[in-house]
Amino acid sequence: MSSDYVRIFDTTLRDGEQTPGVALTVQDKLVIARQLDMLGVDVIEAGFPSASQGEFEAVKLIAKDGLGAEICGLARTTKEDIDASLACDVKSIHIFIATSPLHLKYKLHLTEDQVLDSVAKSVEYAKKHGVIVEFSAEDATRTKISFLKKVYHVAVDCGADRINVPDTVGVMIPKRMNLLISELKKEFNVPISVHCHNDFGMAVANSLAAVEAGASQIHVTVNGLGERAGNAALEEVVMALYSFYGKKTRINTRLIYETSRLVSKLTGIIIPPNKPIIGENAFAHESGIHTRGVVEMPATYEPISPELVGRKTILVPGKHAGSYGLRKEIEELGFHPTEDQMKQILLKVKEMGDQGKMVTTTDLIAIVSSICGKPLEGPQIVGLKDLTVVTGSNAIPTASVRLLLEGKEYVSSETGVGPVDAAIKAISKVTDALINVRLKEFRLEALTGGSDATAEVIVKVEDADGRIVSARATNNDIVMASVEAMINGINRLLQLKRAKA
Repeated sequence: MSSDYVRIFDTTLRDGEQTPGVALTVQDKLVIARQLDMLGVDVIEAGFPSASQGEFEAVKLIAKDGLGAEICGLARTTKEDIDASLACDVKSIHIFIATSPLHLKYKLHLTEDQVLDSVAKSVEYAKKHGVIVEFSAEDATRTKISFLKKVYHVAVDCGADRINVPDTVGVMIPKRMNLLISELKKEFNVPISVHCHNDFGMAVANSLAAVEAGASQIHVTVNGLGERAGNAALEEVVMALYSFYGKKTRINTRLIYETSRLVSKLTGIIIPPNKPIIGENAFAHESGIHTRGVVEMPATYEPISPELVGRKTILVPGKHAGSYGLRKEIEELGFHPTEDQMKQILLKVKEMGDQGKMVTTTDLIAIVSSICGKPLEGPQIVGLKDLTVVTGSNAIPTASVRLLLEGKEYVSSETGVGPVDAAIKAISKVTDALINVRLKEFRLEALTGGSDATAEVIVKVEDADGRIVSARATNNDIVMASVEAMINGINRLLQLKRAKA
């Protein structure tokens, strides 16, 4: 394999699922596996077959799905675990045992000789069955280097195809990781892999340091999911390899954002807005200095092209906005204010920002309309005629909506995890034929006190073409405020879509 190529071993379905609060169904895991295969990962660690019947079924289902990636099952150094993986018909087995003094004394209650014996027997047994074997010394980075080398030598002598170095509790720094991998590289001719955890925020940096020292494979998870603080994030590792090192991978980077959103949706783990590459703010600009630079030349404040990872540049109106970037945003909405009008618009936008308010697309349209003397909105393409919600301790939250779409009446019902979720799903069911809209962000604030408080809902929605708008609505009824905000956002996207046509 070329030294310019780095293999991507994805463990979203195994270590990623070990994120506290995450539990994927068999079907969820298959959906994610197919997406990972389209993304182009080299290896999919589909799960830990001996952990549960559901895990066994998921790994077996993924292994027989005909995917191009190497499908791998996790196993301890026991015949039972290896047999479970073999029964799933996986192409490779990732065998592991802890090697640090801490784990030997308090978890395994084994001597070093017993560990070496267990490694030899398990690797030999797996290799007799014709599978690829990747061997991991769990907690390798807290293991004595002399013993660590002994363990890896036994594994390789017994047929292990790859050795993996896990920084199980994320205690390495890049310099130490580079030294460790360099030391191992001198002694072993098999590919060396690393599995870094993010307890100190070093997982990506340590993974890259390992590649600098000669590692040819990195374990990653989508969105950096995993135990405790998570694992090295696929999106960060891949884009750093591409941007800083000129390394090749099989990853189709334009599918990174799509994959991230799918994993977030199925795991229920929300992506922080400031998350590199995939966070909602990763390519968003508010500061006037920044927006002017980005409008003139995106590279001034964007280290990579957002399109490269399936994203778009977003200019955000707010108190830090400048007239240059704000004008571009306003012109995309169909307005062409004069210089004097722009000064007034900018002042109003900054006033809203100083009040701690997010300036939504509908707010901006209202401000510009009032100053430029244009109609507040275009024709309402979607209108709410009726909404009925059923919820309660013994009832599945259900919403029925009656919508007017260009004068025609449509009725839809949906269930959800709550009344707001059900109502938004019912609206989307009707409007999908006109425009496929995804709810990206939902914020709820109480404007007044008491149980009858006026609720303000702010939503951010995106259509299939990547256009994003934000909208708000207020109502004493939280569900109604949510529905009205969603419909406002859908209308604005439809108006933009038709204006561009």
